[in-house]
Amino acid sequence: MSNPSGGLHIASRNNSLERSNIHSESFLEERDIDGTPETGCLSIVVLGASGDLAKKKTFPALFHLFRQGFLQSNEVHIFGYARTKISSEELRERLRGYLSKGKEDSAELDYLSKFLQLIKYVSGSYDGEEGFQLLNKEISEHESSKNTQLGTSRRLFYLALPPSVYPSVCRMIRNYCMNQSDLTGWTRIIVEKPFGKDLSSAEELSAQLGELFDEKQLYRIDHYLGKELVQNLLVVRFANRFFLPLWNRDNIDNVQIVFREDFGTEGRGGYFDEYGIIRDIIQNHLLQVFCLVAMEKPVSLKPEHIRDEKVKVLQSVLPIKLEEVVLGQYDGYKDDETVSPNSNTPTFATVVLRIHNERWEGVPFILKAGKALNSRKAEIRVQFKEVPGDIYKCQQQGRNEFVIRLQPLEAMYMKLTVKKPGLEMSTIQSELDLSYKQRYQDVVIPEAYERLILDTIRGDQQHFVRRDELRAAWEIFTPLLNQIDDGVLKPLPYKPGSRGPVEADELLAKAGYQQTHDYIWIPPTL
Repeated sequence: MSNPSGGLHIASRNNSLERSNIHSESFLEERDIDGTPETGCLSIVVLGASGDLAKKKTFPALFHLFRQGFLQSNEVHIFGYARTKISSEELRERLRGYLSKGKEDSAELDYLSKFLQLIKYVSGSYDGEEGFQLLNKEISEHESSKNTQLGTSRRLFYLALPPSVYPSVCRMIRNYCMNQSDLTGWTRIIVEKPFGKDLSSAEELSAQLGELFDEKQLYRIDHYLGKELVQNLLVVRFANRFFLPLWNRDNIDNVQIVFREDFGTEGRGGYFDEYGIIRDIIQNHLLQVFCLVAMEKPVSLKPEHIRDEKVKVLQSVLPIKLEEVVLGQYDGYKDDETVSPNSNTPTFATVVLRIHNERWEGVPFILKAGKALNSRKAEIRVQFKEVPGDIYKCQQQGRNEFVIRLQPLEAMYMKLTVKKPGLEMSTIQSELDLSYKQRYQDVVIPEAYERLILDTIRGDQQHFVRRDELRAAWEIFTPLLNQIDDGVLKPLPYKPGSRGPVEADELLAKAGYQQTHDYIWIPPTL
């Protein structure tokens, strides 16, 4: 089947979803997730319930899980906690106004009403006993109403809060809101990024939380690990024979991991200016993807085995060379009144990482992220070396590339050289294309937060950041961040709507990346 760009499609649109699922399997049993039957009721507590993150991400994810049957109304209750003085009904109406947008179907609105009735709100401070004692009282009353056996209740606390209050909130949870026994019940804590600003602050935060909770109780969430195509990375790499001999320094010339936004800070200038593009995007989101691209095959699907391999990759990264870094700041960034007029904060960065091990020695991994650029996308681009002895003289058209489009328009495609249709023997670049919107027409791809909250309920830590992994990540970037914070490295200006500083493209070329000309991937149309 062809598409507008002349591509060759992996699968026909005539293949039904049911047919593709005949041999699908779930591997939860092989991932060493606690299989003890859980009979106690589930209490989900959203701390920071009146804030923007909770409204836009946490509560919508919980609603979608409820809508799909993963949260049963007879066993789950949701508690909102924040300093704002509002009633439970006021919180429900705020959420109804947001969650009902675009929903006109009466059945959907009925589901929404049932979901909202599961929510109860408690107001209190983040460092005071009284509020958390009241919260514990409400949770305990809910557990009693469900005739939950002592020690079997499950309590999940989602910290939709700034990291500055994590220690005090976690101390209050530990002292007043824990499940009091460890029969089959549990207490788990989801903490949002950023996990510190550098190595020392991250270690301090980890130590504070580590005094209160075991590592198995802490779930450091990075929503990129919940994205469908990111979760597919290990399957593609380790379940397909033709990738195994190619995925190494002998065949791959360079790897790019790219995050681009076509808008600026837009009201987040004050927050962003404190962190910058490296802390906000590269050190966490892109580095997590980097680990999955570069890691060795784990001995099993158990979460700890997978996270062990990620840590090994991070520990093999060589110190970043300043000549392999380009920073940028878009014109107009400092016009935001919440941004310092003397800000040295980069809104764009290209950083080359190099891994010192047998598989990847000499292969540059180019991590690139920026705001106010000419497009919006996130993708992985694996560029292979040229064909030796090129008898078709087609190197000028571009190298083979394996591209994983993370967002938007999720897809995987392989750029390859084929004969151009016609009587002449000439070549052209095309692709083998797996576009999710076309191949899986009847599937709604879940939001990352839905998947990760469900993983937490199941006790699966595979897609969460472990403490030693966090430390290794900060060890890579803290020296570079110190240079930026001290003003040693300064961002170059670039125009909004451009590709970023031209020096970034020069760095890519120096690292070995060859841009393909006269070729554009066009997503297939339905």
